[in-house]
Amino acid sequence: MADQLTYSHPISRIVLASSSPRRKELVAAMDLSLPVSILSADVEEWIDPSWSSGQAVQELALRKGRAVKERLGKEDGSALSDLIIAADTIVVLDGKPLGKPDNEAHAREMLTALQGRWHEVYTGVACLPTAYGEHTVCHRLTKVHMKPLSQDHISRYIATGEPNDKAGGYGIQGLGSMFIHEIKGCYFNVVGLPVSLLADMLKRYGIEAY
Repeated sequence: MADQLTYSHPISRIVLASSSPRRKELVAAMDLSLPVSILSADVEEWIDPSWSSGQAVQELALRKGRAVKERLGKEDGSALSDLIIAADTIVVLDGKPLGKPDNEAHAREMLTALQGRWHEVYTGVACLPTAYGEHTVCHRLTKVHMKPLSQDHISRYIATGEPNDKAGGYGIQGLGSMFIHEIKGCYFNVVGLPVSLLADMLKRYGIEAY
């Protein structure tokens, strides 16, 4: 992202390119002075093996944002004053990205690997204006330590259904919080949207939070 960005065209609406209820809640909590619309992005989440973890989440966030921008162009024809916000989060253990579990067995495998160890959570955030100006994209890293877990603990947690749609198979904002011993970095980054980073990015487009 460039050190400075001049953006003179006024933004009239924020479009959040996500169906995540957690991201919706975090954006709502920022109390932005603009209306916020939700438009989910259905894109392939493949990662090039040559990408670093930070590059991967930035590329995925951009992919989502561009998909929504294209969709808006087709639906509205002239969405001239929107700013699209897109984000993507991955959990990384030993340099290997962990996506969302495919099934209960996969969730157990992830949680068994994570328990008692440090891992990393990366979230990429992209802001894309639909009219003028360049997009901006950044990422944030948080280190997370999960306390040791028994297989019984893991089984009971999986039975709640919470791991199903969570990167790494746990939700730090839910029941999974009881498994987290320590974090180094932004908590909201682990939830799925680093709000302090996003607030700084929005300033570049003349948008102030609260």
